[in-house]
Amino acid sequence: MTAALLRTAAGLAALAVSVALAITIGPADIGVTDVWSTVAAHLGGAPSGLTAIRDGIVWELRLPRTLLAAVCGAGLAVCGAVLQSLLRNPLADPFVLGVSSGASTGAVLVVVLGVGGGALSVSAGAFAGAVCSFALMMLLSHVLGGTTDRVVLSGVAAMQLFSALTSFVVVTSADAETTRGVLFWLLGSLGGAGWTDVALCAAALAAVLAVCLAYGRTLDAFAFGQDAAAALGVHVARTRVVLLCATALLTAVLVSSAGAIGFVGLVLPHAAKALVGPGHTRLLPATALGGAVFLVWVDTLARTLLEPQEVPVGVMTSLLGVPAFVLVLYRTRKATR
Repeated sequence: MTAALLRTAAGLAALAVSVALAITIGPADIGVTDVWSTVAAHLGGAPSGLTAIRDGIVWELRLPRTLLAAVCGAGLAVCGAVLQSLLRNPLADPFVLGVSSGASTGAVLVVVLGVGGGALSVSAGAFAGAVCSFALMMLLSHVLGGTTDRVVLSGVAAMQLFSALTSFVVVTSADAETTRGVLFWLLGSLGGAGWTDVALCAAALAAVLAVCLAYGRTLDAFAFGQDAAAALGVHVARTRVVLLCATALLTAVLVSSAGAIGFVGLVLPHAAKALVGPGHTRLLPATALGGAVFLVWVDTLARTLLEPQEVPVGVMTSLLGVPAFVLVLYRTRKATR
């Protein structure tokens, strides 16, 4: 327990330092002490002494964006860890299995076509799309035999279908300005982050992470297969429904705020597992912290690499994630020989 607490404390410290340092990187001359004094001032402490412009850069622009990056990184990594355990598939994550694409389609239908007549929020539309995509993937994998390879292939098929639907809606129904904004968002963008987005995504992450941790030992049982888990007293069908819906909900909320950011849920669970082992009571917190730190720095790189032009963060995660995806495929092939 002491070792686990030390690891968690070290992870939280690394995250806090990463957030503070990432905020200082950019064209404005802002130091770490400026960041802490601004945060303290807005939380009721002494005035920061910064000009209104510098205070706004920290509090209104960089801090919510960096915190949203941390929340999205943590949430996507947790979803990947849970899906990999439930499906017993090291290649499973919300992006590869099409959940992110479905959520994107649902969000775009609300934004571009006004589906729901104003009664349906972007998050609700994204959730509906995520559920539809996941249901299609599960149906296809069941029809095709339900093996690990079939699940991944079914996810790829669902991803391509919903990506095509999203592109069709945008191209045929949106004007040029809306198309530009939507396409940039679909590639993954944290540029429009606000405190409302941070609060919504953080609340969804906290709720879903709590549910997943409550099922931590149950997820451990899934490592031996569904039959073995059932023999150990696990209600397999109920567990799958609860956790799949939880990951779909979290993915939908994250996609509605930040767009489709791929490969975080694929890579980070493997890295965390190498550090803390396969037990989910340790793996899930470590994966969340690792994903948070990872996406904070990837987003920092995305907004500063070609400054003043910004690279979509989803492009950066794909550039970094594809080599890791190939490595996982290679290791999986060696393990099955």
